This record gives sequence, structure tokens and C-alpha cells, in this order.
Amino acid sequence: MTTETISEQNKKIVIAFYKEAHFDGDVDGAIARYVGETYIQHTPAAEDGVEGLRAYINSFLKSFPNAKGDIRRVIADGDIVAVHAHWTGLVSPNGDVGVDIFRVTDGKLVEHWDVIEPIPDTSKNSNTMY
Repeated sequence: MTTETISEQNKKIVIAFYKEAHFDGDVDGAIARYVGETYIQHTPAAEDGVEGLRAYINSFLKSFPNAKGDIRRVIADGDIVAVHAHWTGLVSPNGDVGVDIFRVTDGKLVEHWDVIEPIPDTSKNSNTMY
């Protein structure tokens, strides 16, 4: 299988997980379908492991019940997939922009990094953050 084919398959897995867990709120189902037995977390607010992931997403959904996300782009290189998303209903009244990076092994998410930044009131350029 080519790297391009693997990248495209991994993008589909990550998009499905992201939408089901974050947008639809089916955390348990998404974890069962898309997350590996071992899950390494680089987000300081979440513990390693599947249960740490479950607790983190459930806390996110509970803390921000009006959160709405919009995936703007997904980039993949082999086993690494990055999601660039625009969020409303989180911290900033202007919205927030997040990047989640996942490592996929054998069709399962096994590692995660993320950053999120509030959209400021003003910008020195006319471009969006997303």
C-alpha cells in the first residue's frame, strides 16, 4: 500500500472519530470504533490511556455544551493526521481555532497532540486563523 493510500485511509478514520466524538457526542462509540488499546496523550489536561481520553472529551462536552466545530482542513502524512478546526461556543466570543494531531496505527488512534487559540478582536492582517 502506498503512503498516499495509507494517508487517505487514516484521514477518514480521524475525521470519523472527530465528528462522532466531538460533534455528535458519541464518545463511547467513537472510542470503541477508532481508538487503540494504548493511547498516548500529549495534552496536559488529559491522562494517558483510553479512560483518560474518555474523561477528557466528556469533560470538554460538559464544559462547553454549546460548542460547535467546523473542520477546515485535514492533512495526513502516513500515520500522522492533523485536523485544523474552527470552534464557536468555547472560550472566545470570536471563536477559537484548534489543531489536533493524531498518530494512527493499524487503523486505530494511538497518540494525540493539540493546541487551541482564541480568535482575537483584532488582527494585523486581513486573513482568518482558519
